[in-house]
Amino acid sequence: MIRLHYHPFSTYARRVRIALIEKNIPHKLVEVDLAGRAHKKPEYLALNPYARVPTLEEDGFVLYESSAIMMYLEDEHPEPALIPGDSKGRAEVDMHLRLCDAQMATPAGVIIFQKRFFPEAKWNLESIAKASADIAKHLKILDRQLEGVDYLVHDRYTLADIAYIPFLQFLPLMVDAASVPANVAKWSAELLARPSSVETAPAK
Repeated sequence: MIRLHYHPFSTYARRVRIALIEKNIPHKLVEVDLAGRAHKKPEYLALNPYARVPTLEEDGFVLYESSAIMMYLEDEHPEPALIPGDSKGRAEVDMHLRLCDAQMATPAGVIIFQKRFFPEAKWNLESIAKASADIAKHLKILDRQLEGVDYLVHDRYTLADIAYIPFLQFLPLMVDAASVPANVAKWSAELLARPSSVETAPAK
């Protein structure tokens, strides 16, 4: 049985939870008390030396990077497929996973962490403005790639789309609504309406 160490506010853990649900994989959720610093305790550090979530355990096998975990789940449980079967499609999914982390997740973290967990008086407005501009630039690129299609790769729901869902949840915090391109807005709304997205959505 897969054990997934997670926290409900973790964007990276949410990706993995969505993949598990979409692929109907039996698993047990183990919530890590981040506020209580459980992730810093020796027993957790023995699993994940970076003291983060998610961490996957299965029969003594441990992974602690969300994209790697999702790819492992795909290889071990190929149906229903969340990656196209051809090499080009697989490469495109891998590309989008990496781009999501570099171009979306990194600046999103700057904004989400401050706006969700700190009073406005403590926000670094300069860093938030730069991160927001970086996200807006990336959204324009995604918008062109979504022209005439519903999903990023081969016009089918894949891990590439799942990677973005936790960050799309917080678009209103990150960029002005008027600056969200039409194709991205449609894609975001459809992804966030999926049952797996609704089930894993963090508390307000």
